[in-house]
Amino acid sequence: MLHGCGYGLHMNRDRPTPLSDPKAMRALAHPARLAILTRLQIEGSATATEVAEVVGVTPSAASYHLRMLAKYGFVEDAPPRGDGRERLWQARDRGMAVNPEPGDEPEVRAAKDLLIRTIRADADGEATRALSQRDREAVEWREAAVWSRSILLLDAEELRTLGRRIEELIAPYRIVERGREGVSTGARVAEAQINLFPRADRPAHGLPTEDHESSRGQAREHGG
Repeated sequence: MLHGCGYGLHMNRDRPTPLSDPKAMRALAHPARLAILTRLQIEGSATATEVAEVVGVTPSAASYHLRMLAKYGFVEDAPPRGDGRERLWQARDRGMAVNPEPGDEPEVRAAKDLLIRTIRADADGEATRALSQRDREAVEWREAAVWSRSILLLDAEELRTLGRRIEELIAPYRIVERGREGVSTGARVAEAQINLFPRADRPAHGLPTEDHESSRGQAREHGG
């Protein structure tokens, strides 16, 4: 979830805590760990075996990932269930933000960039899966989904205001805010991916030279 100039993770009611420990960020910047944290955040407490089935790793690997997440405060032990023999884990109720800053030390900046790339890759994967399964969705869900890219013209304050307004609209529907009680039986877990940013200038590639075009034509003539 977008927050400030970086990325937010599993936002709650409180202002998200900026991540600054490079070891913690590198620990989270692992696709399996990010998936485990998301699973716990969305569906609640689970055992290592249960998250392993969802993430696609062995139970022993899941246990290791959970211990690493717990080491840096992302997850914690959950209240036991049944006879209490199984160890349950839950996501900690904390908001997190990854905000690159001009004054970051190189190690901190590298860790932030790595974590943001991991979050971006995970988000892209979710969107790709949803698009690939779009035809299998019920009509009401296909019509309700929004796939949009808009080019805007606005100043920095307007962009900031737009971000706040979007956050305000989304806030009541966040799963960590709303929970599942009192929600209609047709409700499903959905995802909002928001990116608001000033477009960076694209470098001019220049026009191909005539020699280059000629060599391409010759290659086509010879089957190249």
